[in-house]
Amino acid sequence: MSIQVSPSPIPNSNLVSLTSTLLDKDTYLTELLNQVTASKTEGWLQELREGAASWVRHSTVPTTREEEWRFTDLSSLRKLQFNVETLHATSLQFDILPEAANSRLVFVNGVYAPELSAVSDLPSGIVVSNLAGLPVDEQEGVRQYLAQAEGAQEVFTALNTAGITDAAVVWVKKNVVVETPIHLVFISGETLTISQPRCLVVAEGGSQVRLVEEYTNRRGAESAEEEVYLTNAVTEIWVGDNAQVSHTRVEREGAEAFHIGKTAIAQAGDSRYTCHAITLGAKLSRHNLEILQTGEQTETTLNGLTIISGKQLADTHSAIALNYPHSTSKQLHKCIVGDRAHAVFNGKVLVPKRAQLTNAVQLNRNLLLSSKARVDTKPQLEITADNVKCAHGATVSQLEDDEIFYLQSRGIDENDARKLLINAFAAEIINQIPVPSLREILLNTVNNLKSISFDS
Repeated sequence: MSIQVSPSPIPNSNLVSLTSTLLDKDTYLTELLNQVTASKTEGWLQELREGAASWVRHSTVPTTREEEWRFTDLSSLRKLQFNVETLHATSLQFDILPEAANSRLVFVNGVYAPELSAVSDLPSGIVVSNLAGLPVDEQEGVRQYLAQAEGAQEVFTALNTAGITDAAVVWVKKNVVVETPIHLVFISGETLTISQPRCLVVAEGGSQVRLVEEYTNRRGAESAEEEVYLTNAVTEIWVGDNAQVSHTRVEREGAEAFHIGKTAIAQAGDSRYTCHAITLGAKLSRHNLEILQTGEQTETTLNGLTIISGKQLADTHSAIALNYPHSTSKQLHKCIVGDRAHAVFNGKVLVPKRAQLTNAVQLNRNLLLSSKARVDTKPQLEITADNVKCAHGATVSQLEDDEIFYLQSRGIDENDARKLLINAFAAEIINQIPVPSLREILLNTVNNLKSISFDS
């Protein structure tokens, strides 16, 4: 595989010492760290964890004084004390996708659940397993990639690394085409617990794979029960030369949950990566999506859909670093915001001087269903190359009275007319998901939303 692995992102001891003189110890973060590091591992994995823990001990939880977090206030999170608990696999509900009925890994509060998983329908040339279940030689291969993605110094990512005991691993060998989608299910729950799911995907040169990464609560996505818990998830995806990865990420946490996620992608030359990120759940959610180009002629497509209501806050931060020429990136992120909910979008596209002949397009479209709904959007292009084609933009709108009137004139009542327009707005993203059963589930979810209120 031709991906170049960067040096370990954990700062050296001198830098840690310097940091400690600049920052007061965050006692809340220290207590979280003590919880997630209580259980020990062995060998290289324990060394990796200890390096990350050293960094976390001299870090702080972000505040709204920081530019990257100025719209996302974590003070309500800091009021809660979370514990690490193991959930039993009884009374758990989640959707089984027919296309992936025998290509599924399930983790409950970050712990692998073999009784809920099924990996019998996989071709040769692909490994789908939890890290602890891999042979020793294959674990050594994982060592080259786990926690090596750029951006690991971010505090919640480092906290996840400090607590790794297991992980979902998907490894596709060179030139292997996997027709069956791989379904990774991460179930969280139990009041005041913290779970830290970890996922590593390696697609070697010339390979192709489809992934569905789903986060849900233990009572099922449609449950009315409200449990307060924290999910801190990290996924690393390494896309080799001429490889193709289609990645669908669905977040459907409980209504009182906190969800913080990092998705880090490294794209080698001539590779294609597509992400469909769907955000529906959690009281407060944050998704950091970072793409690093490591070779020429890459294609990157990012589709996002956020649907929130009540007092939900959903924050999406993306960064695409196009470091080489002849590459294409397309990003469309949509937000549907009702009641008093608050959506945040910040998308960066970085095009340095050597990335000539780059074509990058970014658009954020927002639909506000209430006069009290709020969106903060900041699409960004940072370009120093002079021979590129780049564009970005953002729109904020409400449902058009003329469109509603047109549907009413065809015999559709006002409430149904509004729902039809919302569904059409969402369907542009959902219809691109390459797993039919998941498309149907999500379209039904949008159609059956009962918590969003309208005002004119």
